[in-house]
Amino acid sequence: MWTVIYIAPSARIAERIQQRLTDEGFLVKVREARVSKQYEILVPEGELNEVRDVLGSILH
Repeated sequence: MWTVIYIAPSARIAERIQQRLTDEGFLVKVREARVSKQYEILVPEGELNEVRDVLGSILH
């Protein structure tokens, strides 16, 4: 099952995060959110904890 781990404010930021996570070896999907022009970053539920650690370093 895929889980949303982050909501990016633009397609460009979503693509950048997707690329960085993919470079770290994670499976990542991006989809446009239904609410507005935001983009959801999704990862497999089983990788959630590991991705959180890496995502934290990407965002800061």
